Amino acid sequence: MPELYELTACETVRRVADGDLTVEALTRAYLERIADVDPAIEAWQHLDPEQAIASAQALDRAGGGPLKGMLVGVKDVIDTVDMPTTYGSKAYLGHRPPYDAVVVAQFRHAGGLLLGKTVSTEFAAAAPGKTKNPFNAAHTPGGSSSGSAAAVGASMVQVALGTQTAGSTIRPAAFCGAVAYKPTYDLIERTGTKTLAGSFDTIGVMAKDVRDVAFFTSVVGGRPNLAVTDEPAAPRISLYRSEAWPLAQPEAETALQRAIAALGKKGVDVPEIPLMDGFDTMLETHTMMMDWEVLRALFYEHRYLPEAIHPRSLEMFEGRVPVATPERYDEGVRRAALARANVDKLFGDADVLLTPPSPGEAPPGLEKTGDASFNRMWTMLRAPCVTVPAGVGPTGLPIGVQIVGRPGDDARTLAAAAFVEAALKAA
Repeated sequence: MPELYELTACETVRRVADGDLTVEALTRAYLERIADVDPAIEAWQHLDPEQAIASAQALDRAGGGPLKGMLVGVKDVIDTVDMPTTYGSKAYLGHRPPYDAVVVAQFRHAGGLLLGKTVSTEFAAAAPGKTKNPFNAAHTPGGSSSGSAAAVGASMVQVALGTQTAGSTIRPAAFCGAVAYKPTYDLIERTGTKTLAGSFDTIGVMAKDVRDVAFFTSVVGGRPNLAVTDEPAAPRISLYRSEAWPLAQPEAETALQRAIAALGKKGVDVPEIPLMDGFDTMLETHTMMMDWEVLRALFYEHRYLPEAIHPRSLEMFEGRVPVATPERYDEGVRRAALARANVDKLFGDADVLLTPPSPGEAPPGLEKTGDASFNRMWTMLRAPCVTVPAGVGPTGLPIGVQIVGRPGDDARTLAAAAFVEAALKAA
């Protein structure tokens, strides 16, 4: 029999609904798992076992809900009324928001249990936290959603929330062997989440498999059609390497070819789309907008809390000041709008695109969280993205592939990702 922490969230939700499992028993199993493995990983910013057990007991006494039997970790830039929210910064140690963020209130209302707060880089930006990669503690877990990715990758929680402004949900999940879903922009309500760049900030979801992220989001997003309940039909998939391809390591190609071979066994051919005019300067466009918006969103911390924040954050602020002009920002906005209006030209006949989620394996060291170049284009386009594991790279660390859909086409994207995931598992 598998351990409780090895089951998917959909499986435990079903068992709780059937009366075969209590939320308390599930919570205790995960707390034991955390006690065993987290000292070497440090994925949690705040975790109170007694509070978690009390919450589980209260849920067992209460009525049902669609997420009852699901444990959730929440990135420490998302507000929680009964746990500290520090935004990954010493400047906010002990900060207690007066309300839950909307997404937290939504999953709690649906019967989900908030297990604890996961480590974030400072303000979901550049300064890394304490978390280590669960597969090799000498390597980064990625960021900024470091703790969420590591907690899911190490089976310390079933579902974890992250955020993505550049690549902060998809990339760390790929580094930690987890599934992650960055929805279409604003599909999950952001109220109560620390702003980094409002044009891009998106709440993402990590879990053991695609069905778990789809089910969770179908509930909190109020969109039942997102749940993957049947065996998905074979999607039309095209390979797109993007302008970031020169940064790819050999294992990125290995992961893509594994996926293409696995899909071929299912009767799905994957033609390649060449780099397309109009989509060959997306990295610059994203930077033009993000530079301006970060300085505005974090103006208070930059100007009034410089001694309390990480030197890496100060370096980030000061590096953006000379280049963040209104003219450059407005040109970025114009370019982004044009690219979004022409996204169908990029996809052509494909339902989804196949592309890397990162340049390769998680790089060594904890001072940086890796390169987001394979994510920024899709975040700028506000497209739904899913990363699924595709084996390991040359040093034994996880590698993945990324499935990208048209903005607003999340149900089709999730179904396609579930098909790719199943093909890879079968292979």
